[in-house]
Amino acid sequence: MEITEESAVALAGAIRAGSLSSREVVEAHIAVLERVNPSLNAVVVERYDAARRDADEVDARLAADGPDALPPLAGVPVTVKESLAVAGMPNTAGVVARKHIRPAAHAPVVQRVLDAGAIVLGLTNTSEGCMWIESNNRVYGRTNNAYDRRRSAGGSSGGEGAVIGSGGSPIGIATDTLGSIRIPAFCNGVFGHRPSTGLLPVTGSWPPPYGVARMCANGPLARRAQDLMPLLEIMAGPDGVDPLVRELPLQDPASTSLTGVRVTLVEDAFLPGTGREMLRARDRAAAALEDAGAKVEHVTMTSLRQIGLFTTIVLAEETGISFAEIMRGEGAHPLSLPELVAPRGKHTAPMRSLVIGEVLEKLLPKPLVRRLATAAHTAADEVTAIIGDGLLLHPTMPAVAPRHGASTGQPWRTNAVAPFSLAGLPVTQAPLGLGSAGLPLGVQIVGGMGNDYLTIAAALELERAFGGWAPPRGN
Repeated sequence: MEITEESAVALAGAIRAGSLSSREVVEAHIAVLERVNPSLNAVVVERYDAARRDADEVDARLAADGPDALPPLAGVPVTVKESLAVAGMPNTAGVVARKHIRPAAHAPVVQRVLDAGAIVLGLTNTSEGCMWIESNNRVYGRTNNAYDRRRSAGGSSGGEGAVIGSGGSPIGIATDTLGSIRIPAFCNGVFGHRPSTGLLPVTGSWPPPYGVARMCANGPLARRAQDLMPLLEIMAGPDGVDPLVRELPLQDPASTSLTGVRVTLVEDAFLPGTGREMLRARDRAAAALEDAGAKVEHVTMTSLRQIGLFTTIVLAEETGISFAEIMRGEGAHPLSLPELVAPRGKHTAPMRSLVIGEVLEKLLPKPLVRRLATAAHTAADEVTAIIGDGLLLHPTMPAVAPRHGASTGQPWRTNAVAPFSLAGLPVTQAPLGLGSAGLPLGVQIVGGMGNDYLTIAAALELERAFGGWAPPRGN
């Protein structure tokens, strides 16, 4: 297997054993990025020369002190979503008014991965303000899909999805509020994990989580499923700032049996437009888990059809702070009439749509808004009860990665990911090979609170059954 197809765990082991140098590993990934990034626009802030120096330091330390002196990810490349703080590097989250921002300290999840020895190759693109499912902004431009440059890489962590899907990085660190890890992982054919709320601190991410920290999560993307749990173990635990984070036990997914595990498929939960190919992929995944000993059950839950739409209302209602106000706090003025109508202004179409939506939402009667928010929470509680100690398989999007711009103004495209964010549940996005259009298929594996190991165990099984990440042709 090529260096740029291996897992981070395997690369770390090879570096420690001396069969590969860190410099070789870093150079191999930089070579991929220099070849594909001009057309992908996934890495938007690179530090290739600094990464080479870091790799040389790892190799020198190994020669001087031996393998036992190295931390677990020593010499392994990683990329980081630009909206997560990396000291001294840009942290705009795609917002023009934040172009001057340079954090003084790393986000805790970034610091912990660096302390484990990983080497940052660069920062990756996001949607403006991390608030849409296509990664495009007026600071860095648009990111393209790793398999088809005419299509979206997803969002808001589309840069991470595209760079890992192209083979340019084995692992990445990103954020997920309404599918921002899962959708890019799906679109680019890699693994992504939204952790249980309270497992990883969200400190150091922008926009700040305010009152929806339960919905917000930092988490990993990876081209190989075996990297997900080691990354969670490295990043997990209290940081003294995020009030929701606590010590949670993490079990080993590799030694977890799926025998007797209940796997639920929810029927009648999809809005019109959900493609048969997505549902067939889900059903194939269920059959593979059943072959591994799981017990598949079918239930009906029609309330899932609307919960994604209601979740946006929850975001606005429970924070008490509109995104227009957040943007104004950064020096932006998205509510001005010229900005709302100017297609080439400082704000993208999704951001303008979001702000207009906030204005319209304020016109709704308050009792109705409260009822809709309550309905969303009730549905999230129902999902949690249905899953219990088992798993739920659910499509990630209505269809394969959409063409650029096709998702703008269509909030229902997050309908399949939103319920699990609202419930704060762990979700692993697993690739299921390529579909009829040569684009990745995949499925969300949802578990009960704290059962991250079980969703990852199922992802490992699906990787064995379907092959996992398939490198794009022609990269």
